[in-house]
Amino acid sequence: MEFKFEKLIIWQKAMDFGESIFQIACKFPKEETYNLSSQIRRAVDSIALNISEGSIGQSNPEFQKFTGYAIRSLAEVVTCLHKAKRRGYILESEFNQNYEFAYNLMNRMVAFREKIR
Repeated sequence: MEFKFEKLIIWQKAMDFGESIFQIACKFPKEETYNLSSQIRRAVDSIALNISEGSIGQSNPEFQKFTGYAIRSLAEVVTCLHKAKRRGYILESEFNQNYEFAYNLMNRMVAFREKIR
């Protein structure tokens, strides 16, 4: 037995991305605990949370709305990754790997939102 959202590839990938970003945020300096590391963790968790929350709704417009929230959260994570790179908290290779994952996830999420119209 499983929930409908657990079958969605975008939810599964958002869950994986969340764990990857969590590991990266653990390496940020202590002074970022309540700033960038908190922000990036909340934003990345919000992606999967919004997908699951939207899937429970009975209407496609509601699911589209929550998928839109998830997309916005993903954009926020990408901005946090840029900030982390600029501040020297992550290596270029870590940035590139996660940026590529985010780009692919974004494309999947946008396509999914269009499909449920």
